[in-house]
Amino acid sequence: MAPMRPASCAPAAVVVLCATVLAAHAQAPKDDGDAPAILVSRQLAARAHLAAGDLVTLGSDPQGSRRATFRVAGIYEPTPDPMRFTATRLEARMHLPDLVDLVADPADPASREAVTSINVRLTDPADAAAFVPQLSARTPGIAARPTSRARDDDPFAVLDRFHVAISAVTMAGGTAFLLALMVIRAEERRETVGILRLLGISRRTLLLTVAIEGVAIAALGAVFGILLAFATEGLVNRIFQARYDTALVFVRVTPSIAARSVLIAAPLGIVAGIAASWTLLGRDVLSIVRR
Repeated sequence: MAPMRPASCAPAAVVVLCATVLAAHAQAPKDDGDAPAILVSRQLAARAHLAAGDLVTLGSDPQGSRRATFRVAGIYEPTPDPMRFTATRLEARMHLPDLVDLVADPADPASREAVTSINVRLTDPADAAAFVPQLSARTPGIAARPTSRARDDDPFAVLDRFHVAISAVTMAGGTAFLLALMVIRAEERRETVGILRLLGISRRTLLLTVAIEGVAIAALGAVFGILLAFATEGLVNRIFQARYDTALVFVRVTPSIAARSVLIAAPLGIVAGIAASWTLLGRDVLSIVRR
């Protein structure tokens, strides 16, 4: 096999540093054009009362043995991460040379050139399984692993199965409720069905009418649920976003979800309508109209 070539392996020019803010309060803006610029997260700016133009001191350790002064160039909203939505995003973004100067150990000249990890993007992601042993064989002591999770190890796969189970239980309960409703309506129209049978209306026509009625009821129920979901998704998102101080979207009703709901509800309505009226239409006409 020909060796696989990485598409890129250069570190990003801007990195995220979860640093210690040594200054409890921001210093007043001063004429210090030599201070390198950084961006601070909205959560860090709110907790430390920072604003654009303030000077802050960041350190790479709690003792502050290695620290530097930076100027806040702006405030940004951290990218929502479902794996970290409960974490307080006290972060600062700075240029890579500034980060190296901050974390480098003066007693170790090689620390400025040392890295703990490098992200490698392959031209063909399907070659990841073969790239790992090749790299390990060529460079002993380096551990290579894919950044993407396998389907079985992905926690969101478990969450997806949980959602499917909840949906199945909900659909079963909704179908039972619809069936009970159709049975009640069929018994209430017992005499009407008998009169229609006496007038010569066939069972097939009556079953078709009941099936259309079941589809209409199921579709109206699905539309009502979709409208309720659209109306409340904003409220649910605002409640949880305020609770966890994040911009993560927790609930989103997409057109595909709405269409899938209607497509599932329609056959269930047909089945419930026909099943509820089958015993009634299968009886003798005289037994239906007899009081």
